[in-house]
Amino acid sequence: MNITTRQVLKILLIVSWIIFIGVCIEAGGSIFSAFYTLVINPVNAATFWELNDLSALYKFDPGHFFVETLLISIASVLKACMFYLIVKILQDKKLDMAQPFNKEMRLFIIRLSGMAFAIGLFTGWGVKYTDWLVKQGVRMPDTQHLRLGGADVWLFMAVTLFVIAQIFKRGIEIQTENELTV
Repeated sequence: MNITTRQVLKILLIVSWIIFIGVCIEAGGSIFSAFYTLVINPVNAATFWELNDLSALYKFDPGHFFVETLLISIASVLKACMFYLIVKILQDKKLDMAQPFNKEMRLFIIRLSGMAFAIGLFTGWGVKYTDWLVKQGVRMPDTQHLRLGGADVWLFMAVTLFVIAQIFKRGIEIQTENELTV
């Protein structure tokens, strides 16, 4: 039994929807938990999103708590936006297998590259900020538990996607030249 490209794309669409829903829940949970802690109940810092104990940070300074949770939330929202773009292109069936090198696909790859770069920057900033807080004597959870790890991987992915976007740009040029010569 041969698995066709359409079947693979349908499976990828389902997986992308599942991941998109998961990262939306993560983003919403971290934003809500930060808001709830800062505005309504500071005790919530002890059981911040996914039971990360940020009470020591909140006691150290609510401003630093805000910055840390802002970095976590920005990275989470960018991940959700990234998967939104993936779901959208798969759902709208914008992948033209007859002419894969098109401007819409190149723009999609560039957007993914930009988002991966931004995620890498914010997670890297979050890790450095967390390390600085630990040096100040604040007890902090591991950055992996805060969903701030892997900045280098996100930056590597951004560069890789940017290179692929440039290859698509050249493919579009060649495809256009071929259409003009026919």
